[in-house]
Amino acid sequence: MILCAGEALIDMLPRQTKAGEDAFAPHAGGAVFNTAVALGRLGTPVQFFSGLSSDLFGDVLRDQLAASNVDSSPAAVSDRPTTLAFVTLTDGHASYAFYDENTAGRMITVSDLPHVTAGAVFVGGISLAVEPCADAYEALAAKAATTAVVMMDPNVRPSFIKNADAYRERITRMMGYAEIVKMSDEDLAWFYPDDDTETAARRVVANGVKLLCITEGSKGVTGYSSQHEVFVAAEKAEVVDTVGAGDTFNAGLLASLHSAGALSKDTVASLDEETIHAALSMGAKTAAITVSRAGANPPWAHEL
Repeated sequence: MILCAGEALIDMLPRQTKAGEDAFAPHAGGAVFNTAVALGRLGTPVQFFSGLSSDLFGDVLRDQLAASNVDSSPAAVSDRPTTLAFVTLTDGHASYAFYDENTAGRMITVSDLPHVTAGAVFVGGISLAVEPCADAYEALAAKAATTAVVMMDPNVRPSFIKNADAYRERITRMMGYAEIVKMSDEDLAWFYPDDDTETAARRVVANGVKLLCITEGSKGVTGYSSQHEVFVAAEKAEVVDTVGAGDTFNAGLLASLHSAGALSKDTVASLDEETIHAALSMGAKTAAITVSRAGANPPWAHEL
């Protein structure tokens, strides 16, 4: 079982009405939510924890989780509103404006955390950038790390970060709990602006991360471990937009490791090149399908 812990929100995606007016259409989303949905669709046992609202948007989120075979029973439900993210697209690449004050997701605390029984925990996204939820997710990762494999994707959104120094310190601490970390090349450059990609990646691995995955958009992804450096080219796709691409990659990677029996603390610490390549390839394949259609719409297993 994999527990995904982090934000669930409504992406307001740009559309046009039949009359040609600009509009926004609500779609279930959030980085960690997308990863949970993708895992469920790939047939991997998965649970989801977040603060979910009892409002109409919260119903949308719970319905999609259930339809994608995700168990949301660990979630903390309140009557606070659901986070909204208004999306703008430039050449298919998404940027976001978040409305997150006093929302169900943001206001969870350590007291809301579930008891972790999963063998792996995935954390990340904007949930790690704001309090009080960031404190809760850090505490969850720290506790889970004693028994479970922890994967983290900070999914940096600079416009959402109010205190860059505090955020860097938190992510650095959380990397100490994580066996697996995924970053885009842009994320890595934000954390280590004075280093080239490989130098920065090696710094992260030297600090104890067992597998670091650096995605570089249409180029592909490189996995770094203490013993290996494995590159997998991106799969060709006609890009509609990139919403949810990295989140789906995370799910493909975790699903591959899970199916290979490699998602335990002992095995992750000594992954061989073949297993890393297979996991990166699965991530790339699932992400390619997601970018070929509008919004975060991860593939089902039968589509691969």
